[in-house]
Amino acid sequence: MKILSAQQIKRADAFTIASEKIQSVDLMERAALAAADWIKFNFSKQQAFFVFCGHGNNGGDGIAISRLLIESGYTVKCIVANHSNYSNDCNLNKKRLEQKFPGNVKVITSIVEFPDIPAGIVIIDALLGIGILGEPNGLYKDLILKLNSLQLPIVSIDVPSGLNCDDVTSHKTTIIKATHTLCFQLPKFAFLFPETYELVGDWHILDINLSKEFIEQEPCKQFYVDTKFVKSIQKKRDKYSHKGTFGHGLLVSGSHGKIGASVLAAKSFLRSGAGLLTVMLPQCGYEIMQAAAPEAMTIMSGVNEINVDDLNTSNYKVIAVGPGIGTSQQVQKSVLKLIQSADAPLVLDADALNCISQNQHILEVIPKNSILTPHLKEFERLTHEATSDFHRHQLQVEFSVQHQVIVVLKGAHTCITSPSGESYFNSTGNTGLAKGGSGDVLTGLIAGLVAQNYTPINAAIIGVYIHGLAADITKSKFNEITMLPSDVVNHYAEAFNSLVSRKN
Repeated sequence: MKILSAQQIKRADAFTIASEKIQSVDLMERAALAAADWIKFNFSKQQAFFVFCGHGNNGGDGIAISRLLIESGYTVKCIVANHSNYSNDCNLNKKRLEQKFPGNVKVITSIVEFPDIPAGIVIIDALLGIGILGEPNGLYKDLILKLNSLQLPIVSIDVPSGLNCDDVTSHKTTIIKATHTLCFQLPKFAFLFPETYELVGDWHILDINLSKEFIEQEPCKQFYVDTKFVKSIQKKRDKYSHKGTFGHGLLVSGSHGKIGASVLAAKSFLRSGAGLLTVMLPQCGYEIMQAAAPEAMTIMSGVNEINVDDLNTSNYKVIAVGPGIGTSQQVQKSVLKLIQSADAPLVLDADALNCISQNQHILEVIPKNSILTPHLKEFERLTHEATSDFHRHQLQVEFSVQHQVIVVLKGAHTCITSPSGESYFNSTGNTGLAKGGSGDVLTGLIAGLVAQNYTPINAAIIGVYIHGLAADITKSKFNEITMLPSDVVNHYAEAFNSLVSRKN
């Protein structure tokens, strides 16, 4: 699913209106119907609403929503900010509401006319839409600050008023703090970062049938990964395949006290569908690995930590390095040797990344299209401290392009950036993944997909999606508090089956 800019969305609106030969107010009605349907599904008729509307098309949406809710038997009071220049569609909907339900519209000219709002009310915010660039001022600023101070539930229409959906690098203070945001057709870039969560709340995409032709042809470098996209890049398993068909991977992992990380990554790799796995680990982990993952072959390297001298990597389709290996000087030397000698795509995680951050020159020899899977702090050790989530994302894109690698930056909407500068934000997962070991199983899963001849970028996208989907399935059976990374691995089968069943 593409993430388009505000200007692109406006052009999509205009293209839809022209191609369908409809009036712009008809498209506004379509959006209002979608929003009203969501509100009616989530709130009973006992719930009363105050709808705050601006003078533009976002305000027109809010006024139309007010009319539709009143027609359905809801108690609604519509408050409109007075303005000398209402948009045509906003003004038309204002007249419709005033004519059909006299007394339901209150036009205010200053904050002193702000109505008394009783407890238990839900606010609908339709003050400012996607066109806002600078800081709101005047009555709009007063209304936003007043609504936030009430600490009532707020449902924002399309975007929280005051939020620039393309760029929030400036720290504006005048932005609605929504409980829910009803987003039309496509997600907004600004919705996908931790620092805007208190502004956007839980967001929901409402399909208003904007032109698919326009959306498909519009250039874009930012995407929201959904089920449809993942199904489109899945490979079909041929009836006459064998274990060699699905690849042989090498996992370099583990040290004394951290063999669990190696076991988690190995089990995840084996559950990915790959054909063969060899685990290189120190001698202290041999019996543990043989007992925990009998399907895996093992190579001993060192006693309590890996110690790589010579290694023939030509037999492997992928080499994953990092889970639980530590960062001693010996391990750092081994990581450099592995990277320099690699004849296969690399998946670098955890301590491998920490070793690289202490030896920045290694970045210059990492093979192109390698996959790096840092969490936020590991990424900042590779680059430098970010001033904001948006700045960090910019650093991530620049890092992928500069070093020609794929970066999987783990978080609530794990972001995958490509060597050509695309960003893919994931749509699955929950806070149950915020536990030690989750990164190890993700490494194993992505490496297993690379072994099966998925391109590195597609392996990263599918791996992150399946990992999150399995976590969502695990959450439905347990809960986010008690679920473990090993539980997630045990639900890979249902995650993969879910995609297959949807395909049929």
